[in-house]
Amino acid sequence: MEREAERRRTVAVIAHPDAGKSTLTESLTLAASAIDEAGAVKGKATRRATVSDWMEIERSRGISISSAVVQLDAGGTLINVVDTPGHADFSEDTYRALAAVDCAVMLIDAAKGMEAQTIRLFEVCRTRDIPVIAVVNKWDRPGREALDLLDELEERTGRAPTPVTWPVGEAGDLRGLVDTTTGTLTTYESTGGGHLPVATERSADEAAELFGSAWATALEEVELTREVRGLPDQDDFHARVSMPVFFGVATKHLGTVDLLRFLRDTAPAALPRRTEDGAPRPVTEPFAAQVFKVQANMDPAHHDQVAFVRICSGRFDRGMMLTHAQSGRRFNTKHALSVFGRERDTVDVAWPGDVVGLVNATMLHPGDTLYSDEAVEFEPLPRFAPELFATVAPTDPSTAKKFRKGMQQLAGEGVVQLLESERRTAQAPMVGVIGSLQLEVLTSRLSAEFGTAVRVEPLPWTMVRTVTDSDLALLERRRDLEIVTTDRDRYGLFRDQWHLNSVMRELKGLELPAPV
Repeated sequence: MEREAERRRTVAVIAHPDAGKSTLTESLTLAASAIDEAGAVKGKATRRATVSDWMEIERSRGISISSAVVQLDAGGTLINVVDTPGHADFSEDTYRALAAVDCAVMLIDAAKGMEAQTIRLFEVCRTRDIPVIAVVNKWDRPGREALDLLDELEERTGRAPTPVTWPVGEAGDLRGLVDTTTGTLTTYESTGGGHLPVATERSADEAAELFGSAWATALEEVELTREVRGLPDQDDFHARVSMPVFFGVATKHLGTVDLLRFLRDTAPAALPRRTEDGAPRPVTEPFAAQVFKVQANMDPAHHDQVAFVRICSGRFDRGMMLTHAQSGRRFNTKHALSVFGRERDTVDVAWPGDVVGLVNATMLHPGDTLYSDEAVEFEPLPRFAPELFATVAPTDPSTAKKFRKGMQQLAGEGVVQLLESERRTAQAPMVGVIGSLQLEVLTSRLSAEFGTAVRVEPLPWTMVRTVTDSDLALLERRRDLEIVTTDRDRYGLFRDQWHLNSVMRELKGLELPAPV
């Protein structure tokens, strides 16, 4: 059991939108020889869709809106790579994915440094004690100085950035990459067609002859980083004291092999997960897993629903009967898959750290626990309070049945939150979202996957507060606000801050805490 867990690495790729997450995932996949040709070889507007971007809206918009999982075999070490959405509107999906991993690769645009969404995602990693690797991408384009980026990383994260590779040549003029531990220079020659470039190791004399002052500058910078921050150290990395840093170009697969080797040799293996009482559950305990994502219609022909589970402890055998902790019901795992973009393979056996897709798992929701022997439940996954509100209704009443099924499935996987309100009907339910892109995804997927066009009517509410039991008694007869419930929360919705302040002045004793 422990030997199999030691062979697993489960890693999330996180970044601000358009930093190159899906492209990096594709490049890692290519480096592991899992596919012959990378999907992303051009800019966003004209690119072929990457393996991990499989939805129609992802392909048409050139963005990731859903976490996708690919498993790579790197010389006997199995690396589960979770490619996450970068757009802030889908933060909840990304946060859930981070609950399922043991390490994160944080992608940084060489010209932009740490952007707003990157900083927010790092803070989640900090909260969850996740070791982070930084990858400075797009070094083939003009950008900032490498030393400046290191300073920003340290200032923003509080972790010491320790470069594993270092660029020869400024941003926009990449000549090669130096291994900071050995001092070896590697240069690259493109083979075109999305294949890995030919890598050539160069001696110091060759490098000096080829690159002159650029090589000398790189050596000076490497020496400076060694003196100031030291060499990469596995213990410091695992202890979240330091942050290994790589430089490269994901679209050209430059530096990707170095990153893959580091993940294989240095990233943490499958770690114990915390149960609801805060105690870590050893990987050697009987089987238990947590659902971190639910995805409908990965096979549009069958309108199925796949629950992605992170195996936290024990051995998984396809067909084993498990217990659903939240309902107490039994669950048969005869349809267990590994999912590679839209491609599927049956999984017969899996171990701690692996991600398995369970098909037709309509009873499962993100955060749920499955176990084999004695009862266990893992700590809940985060849920965000919605910030925008709307009603949704089918434009053609004859598609009402498809509409209801689609809304239930898409809400179940977290595209929107379905909100219960006495003022709303089942024919035009109310939804809550973090941002407007979620509504666009909802309408697109209802049309493409369920065959129902919808009309979305925005609602005026912009302020959200949690409604306690004592608050409810004071507010339930008010008509100038709206009280809504989810399966575990109750919110009061107000037009704006002035409206909220006015109600609180009028009704003494209101608590109305901000949502956690």
